[in-house]
Amino acid sequence: QVQLVESGGGLVQAGGSLRLSCAASGRTATSYAMGWFRRAPGKERELLASISWSGGMTNYADSVKGRFTISRDNVKNTVYLQMNSLKPEDTAVYSCAAAKQLKGPYDYWGQGTQVTVSS
Repeated sequence: QVQLVESGGGLVQAGGSLRLSCAASGRTATSYAMGWFRRAPGKERELLASISWSGGMTNYADSVKGRFTISRDNVKNTVYLQMNSLKPEDTAVYSCAAAKQLKGPYDYWGQGTQVTVSS
């Protein structure tokens, strides 16, 4: 069992930056691949970035490539999403999730944190 808690969301102006954190707990939390997702109103959930358990492999959606960076600190059991050059269309609820493999499926989910980007 893995528990995930996101933090770091909020209101930011377009062009600004935010860093989201996902704190994981559970006996085997560091052995899981992790992903960041978002869901905007009226849209389907989108996988933005994923990272292997070691941090050695990462993948990004085209919509965020070059602007967002995923990383993890297995000592702190925390995964991060650094978001730069934010746009109003990045407004969404952001969630982290854990999977046994980088390609998924994702078995455990956090509750989400709201990110709002004003123009």
